[in-house]
Amino acid sequence: MEYKSITMTIDSGIAIVKMNRPEVRNALNAEMRRELTDAIKRAESEGRVLVLTGEGNAFCSGQDLGDNINLGNADLEQTLRDEYYPIIDAIYNSRIPSIAAVNGAAAGAGANLALATDVVIAAESAYFLQAFTRIGLIPDAGGTWYLPRKIGLAKAMGASLFAERISAAEASNWGMIWEAIPDDQFEEHWFLRAKQLAEGPTLAYHNLKQAFRKTYDNNLKEQFRLEAKLQSKLGKSRDFREGIMAFVEKRLPKFEGR
Repeated sequence: MEYKSITMTIDSGIAIVKMNRPEVRNALNAEMRRELTDAIKRAESEGRVLVLTGEGNAFCSGQDLGDNINLGNADLEQTLRDEYYPIIDAIYNSRIPSIAAVNGAAAGAGANLALATDVVIAAESAYFLQAFTRIGLIPDAGGTWYLPRKIGLAKAMGASLFAERISAAEASNWGMIWEAIPDDQFEEHWFLRAKQLAEGPTLAYHNLKQAFRKTYDNNLKEQFRLEAKLQSKLGKSRDFREGIMAFVEKRLPKFEGR
C-alpha cells in the first residue's frame, strides 16, 4: 500500500510509523485509519519494534471532525468497530513491542491510540486530553478500558469528566505513561529505547506481553501456572541459551527471536 497520510520506515528492526497530517495536528480521518492498520501489521511482520509518533507539533488530535461527518446522524458505532478497533487490536496484540513517542498533543482518540502501545514516552511539552465530553461523547478507542487500568478509577473518571489537559509530567507521575523527557533530548531518547528493544529478545517480549495481558483475569495460582508454562517454553529457546552464554563469556547477547 502506498501511504498518503502517514510515513513508514523500517531500519535495523525499528519500524517507525509517523502520522503525517500536521496541518490538522495529525487528526484521524478514514484514510489515515486504514493506513495505520496496514502499517502496524507490516511492522509486526517486518520489524522487531514499532514506534508510533506524529509529524509536526502534535502527536494526534483525535478524530478529524471535518472528515465527512454527518453531525447528529453519524454511525459512530460502525466507525469505532470497523475503523478504530482494527488499529487498537493490531497494536495491542502485536507480537513485537510498541512505543508511542508522543511529541506533542495527544487528544481524544489520539490519546488512547498512544495508551494502546506497550510503552509511552512523551516530550515534556506534550500533554494528554480526554476531550470527548467537550463534544458530548464518552472516551472511546479503548479509553474506558485503558484509563482505569493505568491510573485507577478516580483519576480516570476525573480526567474524562472534566476533560482537562494532563501534562506529560503528570501522566508520568500518575503511571499513565512510562516517562517524560526534556524536549531537546526526546527524539534521541526514544530512538535509543527503540534500538534497545529491537536488539532484545523479541520472543521473551512477546511472552511477557501475553503474561501481563492475563494478570487482571487470573488469580495468583492461575497466573503462576501461566508464568511457568511460558517460562518453560522460553527456557528451550535459542535466545535463552544465547543469553546464558553471553553472560558467561562477558559479552553482549545477539538475540534472534527464537
